[in-house]
Amino acid sequence: MKPIESSPSVSWFGRLHAWDLSVCILAQHRSTATLRRGFAIVSWLGNGWFWLVLGLLLVTLGAFSTLLELFGVVALCLLCYRLLKRGTARPRPYSVSRSLHAMVPALDLYSFPSGHTLHAVAINTTLALHLPWLAVWVLPFTLLVAASRVVLGLHYPTDVLAGTVLGLAIPVAVHTLL
Repeated sequence: MKPIESSPSVSWFGRLHAWDLSVCILAQHRSTATLRRGFAIVSWLGNGWFWLVLGLLLVTLGAFSTLLELFGVVALCLLCYRLLKRGTARPRPYSVSRSLHAMVPALDLYSFPSGHTLHAVAINTTLALHLPWLAVWVLPFTLLVAASRVVLGLHYPTDVLAGTVLGLAIPVAVHTLL
């Protein structure tokens, strides 16, 4: 990866964006077709299917208070996600660079923040607050969801970072208030 030159005419935001884009290009171009196919499956599961199965598991375990808190957390995450997407209107990496391709269809137009990462981290954080043993088992999937978003050309690393921060903060705030 080429270092981004610093000059007075290039703002820190411009340098950050250039770095963000270069990481996306590097991640996609250095990944194998097999890895991208695997990440496409993870991404599809992260659309909700994995979380549905997890919810059924929580019902089976009788963890109704955890499930109820999860519904609240996910609802707040969805609201936050939609407001930020509309407010920032940041184009997705594949729409900015001809070097990138969307390896799976995007669910909406904008990239900031990563909704998949936000929800995965929020669900995992809520589990950690209630059922830490289960959160440990879900954590690898959460990490794969986050990584998949960059490799698949759908998000910048800073989108994933923002989704992670929100995904940690929202459930902790909800849990503290309850």
